Amino acid sequence: MGPIKKKVTVREQAILAKQAAKHVAVLSTEEKNEALYRLASTLETHAEMLLEENEKDLKNGRKQELNNAFLDRLALSKERIAQFTDGLRQVAELEDPVGKVMMDSRLDNGLKITKISVPLGVIGMIYEARPNVTVDAAGLALKAGNAIVLKGGSSAIHTNKAIVSVMHKALMETNIPKEAVQLIESTNREASQQLFTMKEHIDVLIPRGGAGLINTVASNATVPVLETGIGNCHLYIDAEADLEKTLSILVNGKTSRPAVCNAIETVLVHEKWLAEHHEALARTFSVHSITVHADEAALEVVPNAVAAVEEDWANEYLNLHIAIKVVKDVDEAIAHIEQYGTKHSEAILTENEYTAQHFMKFVDASAIYHNASTRFTDGGALGLGAEIGISTQKLHARGPMGLPALTTYKYIMTGDGQIRS
Repeated sequence: MGPIKKKVTVREQAILAKQAAKHVAVLSTEEKNEALYRLASTLETHAEMLLEENEKDLKNGRKQELNNAFLDRLALSKERIAQFTDGLRQVAELEDPVGKVMMDSRLDNGLKITKISVPLGVIGMIYEARPNVTVDAAGLALKAGNAIVLKGGSSAIHTNKAIVSVMHKALMETNIPKEAVQLIESTNREASQQLFTMKEHIDVLIPRGGAGLINTVASNATVPVLETGIGNCHLYIDAEADLEKTLSILVNGKTSRPAVCNAIETVLVHEKWLAEHHEALARTFSVHSITVHADEAALEVVPNAVAAVEEDWANEYLNLHIAIKVVKDVDEAIAHIEQYGTKHSEAILTENEYTAQHFMKFVDASAIYHNASTRFTDGGALGLGAEIGISTQKLHARGPMGLPALTTYKYIMTGDGQIRS
């Protein structure tokens, strides 16, 4: 029997990542792209092994009686592996965000000032069931010149370990040190708590998951946090909303992928529209097996609905449940969103341009839609490239966070002996 391999501590992993980040930061675009292509092809080669390890996690999840929405987020398939490997290649094709000249000026005394984009350094990524995040986050971090420390949920531990082992195998054939991608394998909460507080080694934390995870990180971290948003997304159906557009957008927003953060969770419907179209609306809910949590007015016209309670207005269901509230005008809808919204994605359906503009002016959210589905709040869907998450903050990034959000900047001053008087 060979020697027992010593377990690396979370602190040691962070130190290794910080050392690796110095190497990744100065690599050329070509070197980074070559590594991303290598990651993609190597992950494809090991697809069967990844599926086998993923099945272990799914089996454990079924034993724990995790719900179907959670298992769906956890599951890999050949198609999903193809999606994240294609995603790595797409990231390679994106413009390198590092080294961009953001300002170039000269003072009257001749001192030259240049502001350039640089990597953040070491990113700590804390997330739950989605193993695709392991690949997506690593690819984006590396392209932006960073190292990354990954802390996935315990439910996906076998899958994440397999993915990172394959990524390390691939990186050993590139100019990016494998230490630039670290996975914390411990499933203890103490490991996460340690990651929260290592300001000397971790430059930024990005939590991605449900409200509990994000709030825990934001409340306990001493490391700067880039929050990815909880998605209590609203659809306001105005009195002048088109019926066909409304039903199509509602179905897409709620049912295409109920377990994602840009899915519709609450419908605010104008009383006049509901009076005219309640039968079509109720039929749509029934056909798509959507459980409706309704206020008193909606309960009267939506068969099989259950009475909404206060927590329904703030609930991110992440499944085929939806809350519905009847409002008298757009301002009541805006007030409801202001009280319960999470500043993620909000939509208005109306053929009245003035009402639409009023809604979009006064609703505070990272993404606002007029006559379109909230499901477009995604870097790829909006043509912005791959994303590491959706930020509902206002600093330092908001909305879909792509490569530029994983950089910061520094000022370079070039002189010829200038001194300040």
